[in-house]
Amino acid sequence: MKQIFIALFLVLAGANLQAQKVEWKELSDYHTVMAQTFHPSEEGDLKPIKARSGELATKAKALQKSMVPAAYQKPGVKETLKLLAKESKAVDKMVRKGKASDADLTKALSALHDRFHEVMEKCNH
Repeated sequence: MKQIFIALFLVLAGANLQAQKVEWKELSDYHTVMAQTFHPSEEGDLKPIKARSGELATKAKALQKSMVPAAYQKPGVKETLKLLAKESKAVDKMVRKGKASDADLTKALSALHDRFHEVMEKCNH
């Protein structure tokens, strides 16, 4: 009987967690490009950000303009999305001009990654 109760509890808890999961396509799209450009940069590989900085900026702008799901409508989210879009555009500009050192580009991408995490923190608090 105890095992049945535990199994039922786990099923209901899993269903509750699934119901709480909110889809925000634009956030997911931005996160995908950020992950595919930032993580290689941690290993010194800047080819992905150099190839996809424009895409990252475009995804950031789309994220900023998107409808924020009700579950994420928390204080500071919209303001932080605006900063994310502005800073993503700045990273793209650094890449397109081609004058930034690899160290400066890495530093800017790292700061942008931190800004993305700030968005996530604001959404979850």
